[in-house]
Amino acid sequence: MNELISPAKLTLSLFITGVRPDGLHTLEAEMVTIDLADTIKIEEGDTNVSYIGQYPITPSREEDLIVRALQLVGKNRKVTVNKNIPPGGGLGGGSANAAAILRWAGFTNEIESVNLGSDIPFNIRGGRALVKGIGEEIAILEYEERQFTLLIPPFGCSTAKVYSTWDQMGSPKGPNSNDLEEAAIEVEPRLLDWKAKLENHSGKIPQLAGSGSTWFVEGSFPGEGFIVTQTTQENQIGPLQKQ
Repeated sequence: MNELISPAKLTLSLFITGVRPDGLHTLEAEMVTIDLADTIKIEEGDTNVSYIGQYPITPSREEDLIVRALQLVGKNRKVTVNKNIPPGGGLGGGSANAAAILRWAGFTNEIESVNLGSDIPFNIRGGRALVKGIGEEIAILEYEERQFTLLIPPFGCSTAKVYSTWDQMGSPKGPNSNDLEEAAIEVEPRLLDWKAKLENHSGKIPQLAGSGSTWFVEGSFPGEGFIVTQTTQENQIGPLQKQ
């Protein structure tokens, strides 16, 4: 049996640089891994994935990124995920789970892994990086120890719907280093109430994590319902193996 830690990623800035002919958006984003994490238990057996914990999601087998990651590396395993990263929160939990499986299997082909999800190449590496293209261009940046306070609403945002709304809105440049913020609020207006809650609590203007729904500010502002987290230097599941 193997046990892995699958940390969330926090997108500190997100600028959309273009749209490819196939409809995929290119970006330039600074991402960091944080110590909010799922834990993954891998055992011998036919492929079967179950989710327990705070967010016991039930994706179909076709949509399950862990199943797809196992298929990519040609392995069958029984996998149990203790889910602490909220789905639809913009923290890349599903991609982090798939990346943990890929790293466990020694698979680090970022060009191929991006076909599972745009966050997966970064999540394979972890730490801090500048991410470009559709997620496959990774430039590692020097690690910085930083703390952040997160506020996670009890609802998620559909990444696909936020991006399509961004297109329909005429590709607006967003405030506070995230081009998707206005589109996310258009999709889910309740985000504004949660943004105000974190702003009132911290005295700082919150940033949206990726396509939402999580809001964050830098610094430690503990309180009921607020999560204080810090950056991590790597994904804590073994050193990156060079191909």
